Amino acid sequence: MDNLVEIKDVTFGYNARPVLKGISLAARRGQVIAIMGSSGCGKTTLLRLIGGQIRANSGSVRVAGQEVGELDADGLYQLRRKMGMLFQFGALFTDMSVFDNVAFQLREHTRLPEEIIRDLVLMKLHAVGLRGAADLMPSELSGGMARRVALARAIALEPMLVMYDEPFAGLDPISLGVIGNLIRRLTDTLGLTSIVVTHDVQESLKIVDYVYFVSEGVIEAEGTPEEMRASGLPFVHQFVHGEPDGPVPFHYPARPYAEDLRLGL
Repeated sequence: MDNLVEIKDVTFGYNARPVLKGISLAARRGQVIAIMGSSGCGKTTLLRLIGGQIRANSGSVRVAGQEVGELDADGLYQLRRKMGMLFQFGALFTDMSVFDNVAFQLREHTRLPEEIIRDLVLMKLHAVGLRGAADLMPSELSGGMARRVALARAIALEPMLVMYDEPFAGLDPISLGVIGNLIRRLTDTLGLTSIVVTHDVQESLKIVDYVYFVSEGVIEAEGTPEEMRASGLPFVHQFVHGEPDGPVPFHYPARPYAEDLRLGL
C-alpha cells in the first residue's frame, strides 16, 4: 500500500514564530489518519500545507507524487479538485439549500447536465442519510445534520483525499458517533484517504488506522490506536486519558504561591 501524502522534514513559521519543526508523516491510500495534539501545536497548519494554501519554509510536501510547493496556480487548482475538505462546524453556504450546497462543486468544476448533477447530489446525500433534507436551508439543520451535509459536499467530486478539521467539535454524543462512522465507512467504500485533525481522542481511536501526536511543532509519538492506548509516554498518556496535569501543566508558570502571599499580591 503506497502513500498518498508524504511530508518530510517540514519546517514552517508565521513571521518569527516557528510552528512546525522538522515534521515527517505519511498517509497511506485507503486509510484514516488522525493528527492529534493540543491547541496551537500546528495540526491545522499541516492541512493548509497539504492543500497548498501555504508553503513550507523547508522540507517536502507531496500529494499523489506531486510536490505541492512547486505547483503553479493551474497545477494546484487541478490537484485541489481531487481533494475534499470538511471545515470545522461545516461552513455551509447559508443562502443555499442543502441540495445546492452539495451541487456547488459539481456545477463549478464540471460541465455535467443538471439531471446528472441531481442524481449525484441525491446519491451523496443518501450516503450521509439526508436525502430527505435536500430542500432545507442550513438554518433549519441541527449541528450534526449540517456536518453531514458538509461531508456530502466534501465527497461530491469523489476525491482521492478528504481532510477534516475538528469534525467532532460541538456535537452531541449521537451525532459524534454518526460522523465518526461515516468517515470510516465512506473511506472504505470510496477508497479515500482521510486525514482527521481532532481533539476527540476516544471517538477517533475507534475509527482511525494510524495516529500522529503533535506537540510544540514536532511529532511526539505515532502508532496504531492500540499502541497509543497502551503508550507509557507521559504526553500521550495524559492526552489519551484526559488527565489535567502532566507534561501539559495545569498551572501557568508563576512564582511560588507562598511568595505571592508574603508579598501581598
